[in-house]
Amino acid sequence: MAPGQGRGHRSVPVGGLWRALGLTLASTFVWGAAHVAAGRRGAGFTLMGVLVLLVGGAATLGLVFQDRLKQLVVQGTWLNVFIAVLLALALVWASVVIRSYQVVRPAGLPAAMRVASTTLVVVLSLLICTPFVYAANATYVLRDTLSKIFPGDDHSGPKVNAADPWKNMPRVNVLLLGGDGGRDRKGIRTDSMTVASIDTKTGNTVMLSIPRGLYGMDMPPRMQSRFPNGYQGEPGPGVVGRDRGLLNELYLYGEHHPELEPRYKKGQRGPHLLEEVIGNLLGLKIDYYVMVNLAGFKDIVNAMGGVDVRVEKPANPKLPGLPIGGEITPDGRVLKPPTGYLYPGKHHLNGEQALWYGRTRHADDDFHRMDRQKCLLKDIAEQANPQKVVTHFEKLAQAATNTISTNIPSALLPALVKLSGTVKHGADITSLTFSPYKIAGFHTDRRADATIIQVMRRVTNKAIAASVNPSKAEPSPTTTAKKRRKTKSTASNGSVSLKNACG
Repeated sequence: MAPGQGRGHRSVPVGGLWRALGLTLASTFVWGAAHVAAGRRGAGFTLMGVLVLLVGGAATLGLVFQDRLKQLVVQGTWLNVFIAVLLALALVWASVVIRSYQVVRPAGLPAAMRVASTTLVVVLSLLICTPFVYAANATYVLRDTLSKIFPGDDHSGPKVNAADPWKNMPRVNVLLLGGDGGRDRKGIRTDSMTVASIDTKTGNTVMLSIPRGLYGMDMPPRMQSRFPNGYQGEPGPGVVGRDRGLLNELYLYGEHHPELEPRYKKGQRGPHLLEEVIGNLLGLKIDYYVMVNLAGFKDIVNAMGGVDVRVEKPANPKLPGLPIGGEITPDGRVLKPPTGYLYPGKHHLNGEQALWYGRTRHADDDFHRMDRQKCLLKDIAEQANPQKVVTHFEKLAQAATNTISTNIPSALLPALVKLSGTVKHGADITSLTFSPYKIAGFHTDRRADATIIQVMRRVTNKAIAASVNPSKAEPSPTTTAKKRRKTKSTASNGSVSLKNACG
């Protein structure tokens, strides 16, 4: 009998309890460790084998089938499967931990120790479940976000061939719209309009930016009886000349006149009208649109932790940088002081600053602003890496749901994910801004009649042809060696490499 221990008292197996808890902890990382220690080798090695298969399978999916996995995670059915698998794994893992403790728990523990040790094991099981439950919730949020942004096919674009989405479709043309509803405006005006024309095999992309101030444009054939002298917009007091029939007002016109797009509901009529009109201007069939509410755009940038941008010197030498807010005339007179400036150089911008970087035109003009907008899109796409997306996932999902609308069908998402990977890794992205300073024969100081539309179509065709065969693109001539050194490489069609343009 041990000293100090009376007759009828049993020793408390404290050492055995600590050993059991240690083996239970080890079993959370190596299934079966507790079973092997308890002499149940068959069950123990079986659990170890199952764990190796699970870890090996996950590693194989993540490394070998990474591209395929990216395509699966944008499909609702597969996301439901992933949610079920994650929750099942959480349950199985917790069960392994609890059972491991049961097989090594010493007998004869007092009630207090049994309760305390069991509580510790339950807490350990919950901790094990936490990352799986979090991942399942994130997957649910992703599924919910995708279902809201891509609610289904409105049958406006090409019918999706699930087996071969790009069959008989050498290019996909997507209209990117930035809608800005300012305090002094009724409704939304699309101040940012860019067509991304993407080669579905190589990923080579041409970004075609159309100025918001284009006006009086000839309309597509089916609308010419309504607009015999070009688009005139809504009549109003004091609205004359260049201020009437602006391209950026067409969204609202489509929303207010459902008879123009009778197949579509409110919120879709304006984008579809823009698809048709801009497609007519460029001589392209616009397949899909993506519209971003610029008021919510800053939330996306904030959700991803900001964006690094290189700010160039403003074209207006009287200004120290790009103004944030305020009102400044083209000759540099300050009517309303800005709240700040974005100074030249590389900066990390928050959402509000990034919005002004892409929105301001007081330091230069619409054409410089269009160039900045494409650079901003490029920077965001390059910096939205998986680590940032995972870290800020729920905020990004919420911001995207409130900010983005599109007619891209969900069935096309896997193919677009695969194509985006091609674009991001090695594809040539060129930028063409329709500016009278860059394109001969293009004007914004008179209405966009058939002559100007012919110029736009010709330049668009040349830019796309150069993108299909980059080696055949001819650089535009420059007058002197000094100018040649200073001029960015520009093709004869006015397009420029987006990488070179943005620095």
